[in-house]
Amino acid sequence: MLKTFSITDIGKKRRVNQDYVYTSESSIGNLPNLFIVADGMGGHNAGDFASKLTVETMLNEIADSFEKNPVKILSKAIATANDVIRRKAAETPDMEGMGTTVVAATSIGRYLHVANVGDSRLYVVGREIRQVTKDHSLVEEMVRIGTISHSEARNHPDKNIITRAIGASVEVEPDFFTVELEEGDAVLMCTDGLTNMLEDEEIRMILSGGRDIVEKAQALVDAANANGGRDNISVVLIEQSEA
Repeated sequence: MLKTFSITDIGKKRRVNQDYVYTSESSIGNLPNLFIVADGMGGHNAGDFASKLTVETMLNEIADSFEKNPVKILSKAIATANDVIRRKAAETPDMEGMGTTVVAATSIGRYLHVANVGDSRLYVVGREIRQVTKDHSLVEEMVRIGTISHSEARNHPDKNIITRAIGASVEVEPDFFTVELEEGDAVLMCTDGLTNMLEDEEIRMILSGGRDIVEKAQALVDAANANGGRDNISVVLIEQSEA
């Protein structure tokens, strides 16, 4: 049985929350559960519109899908959302160039199936913290080819430039991951408003110290805000429950 909690916070510097979070512990179409975090971008409130519309489009697509394979279900949902966002942006001048990141997950038995586009993240946290998703960002590509180090990437001036997003191009290419969860593992999904403010080890320490899932999620948001809260902060926590 899954125990989940989600929270989204505007942070200390932004006037609009462009993040959008969705969680369902019960089935959506052929998926037994579903968790999505999206971080929108674009002026004139287009970012919050893009993240919300993307999640709503994905939900409709997943609910109507006859597919059984979770990767195929999520892939089609993301492709449809990309088409919808691009069409809406083309029709509405104020929304030109809008887009959003997406990280989505479903838990089936011991396995977590994950899809991501952009730099919102999914971690598995136990005795150690492990980032499952790979950021689609300019600095992450520079790290991969060895141009800069991980520590240099944290404060790089181009840190917020992402290389893939829903709505950014005609074809969208998600990454997919399948993770086998072990007893005691927790899953954290979040936007960069959290990870730009906290080191991975700080996140792990906070999650190891909370009394319950609600307290842990709130503590992450509070810590990100205490460190500056420069962006919207969204957190989804998923734990296996005994009951």
